Amino acid sequence: MKKINLDKVNYIQYGNNKGKDIILLHGWGQNIEMMEPLGNPLSSKYHITILDFPGYGKSAEPDEVWTVSDYAELIHELVKKLKIKKPTLIGHSFGGRVAIVYASKYEVDRVVLFGAPCVRTKKGLTLKEKMLKKAKTLPGMGKIAEIAKNYIGSDDYKNATPKMREILVKTINEDLSCYAKKITAPTLLIWGEMDKEAPLEEAKLLEGLLKDGALIVLPGTHYAYLENLNRIINIINNFMEG
Repeated sequence: MKKINLDKVNYIQYGNNKGKDIILLHGWGQNIEMMEPLGNPLSSKYHITILDFPGYGKSAEPDEVWTVSDYAELIHELVKKLKIKKPTLIGHSFGGRVAIVYASKYEVDRVVLFGAPCVRTKKGLTLKEKMLKKAKTLPGMGKIAEIAKNYIGSDDYKNATPKMREILVKTINEDLSCYAKKITAPTLLIWGEMDKEAPLEEAKLLEGLLKDGALIVLPGTHYAYLENLNRIINIINNFMEG
């Protein structure tokens, strides 16, 4: 495990101090602001924690090239520091990958994954093509742009440095199937039917690996959680109370 310095990790906490703990994990190249549209409406019932992953937002880059497992250990250290018991993890894309690894090792209440690549099915793409595809910034057009434009970090956080590109390579090439099989907590997969970054076929394979998993398919893209925000909040509330 790589050395983890929580002093260099930016995070916020807010919401109902008597409610269950929810930790929101953003996608690659994003930051806290991309998860606040979820955290804010959930905060009346639940205690919310959101962090900037190292290398993004106001968190410093890791000193070394991290793997997904290293990011999961970061979450574990943060959970211990904040004295959180059995959190629910909600992760989008890369954040969902971190949630998969964390939930395979540590106790969680529930897991919600939005467009989280886990089982690698794509064939024929070169590593460079995969990197370029993953490193694209959010679309600047269409419905998602209208929804997400107020929550997108600045260009400083969207453009990967050489070290972050190395981390990206490790992330893209890692199949997390072995971790998904070990998750025992109830896990909800919410996918956009037109997701090109994490195709729906991958979600179906992931559902099959989980001991207690269910898949909900919604209209939209890789950012279907923002494109269907009100519906997502209702789904999460029902899932948390179930």
